[in-house]
Amino acid sequence: MSNINKAFSQIYNQYVEKIYRFIFIKVNSQQVAEDLCSETFIRCLNTFRKNKNKVENIQAFLYQIARNLVVDYYREKGKVEVVPIEFVSISSPDTGLEEKALADSDLGEIKAGLVNLKENYQNVIICHYVDDLSIPEIALIMNKSEGLVRVTLHRALKALKNEIKQV
Repeated sequence: MSNINKAFSQIYNQYVEKIYRFIFIKVNSQQVAEDLCSETFIRCLNTFRKNKNKVENIQAFLYQIARNLVVDYYREKGKVEVVPIEFVSISSPDTGLEEKALADSDLGEIKAGLVNLKENYQNVIICHYVDDLSIPEIALIMNKSEGLVRVTLHRALKALKNEIKQV
C-alpha cells in the first residue's frame, strides 16, 4: 500500500462517521447519505493524490465537499432542505445513566426547537455541539471568520432558547 493510500485510509477512518452524520442530518435518507459520503471521500482522495500538500486542513476540506454535495443534491432534485434532527444523538456515549436520562428528556425539546432555526444556525450548533468541532474548525468549514462563527453560534443558541420556550 502506498504512503498516500495509508494516509488516506487514516483520514477516512478518522472522519467517515462525522461526515456521514453531517450529510444524513441534511438529507434524511440512509442511501443518499451513503452515496454522498462516498462521493465526498472519492473527491477528497482524487484531490489528495493530485496535490497532497495543497490541502491545509483535511477536516474543513471534507466538510466543504460534503456541504457542496448536499447543496448540489437539493439543487438537482428541486427539494427543500430539511434537517431531520430527531435522528441526531446529542448525548455523549460515555455519559452516565442519570445524565443520559436527563439529556434524553430534554432532547425532544431541543430537537423540536432546532428544526425551526435558520439553516446556518442549525449548521453551527450541529458542528459545535454534535460533531464537537472548535470555532476555528467551523470557521474553516463555513468559510467565515472566527468572530462571525462565534456571533452566529451565540445568536443560534439564543434563537434555540426562544424556540424551546415556545415548545
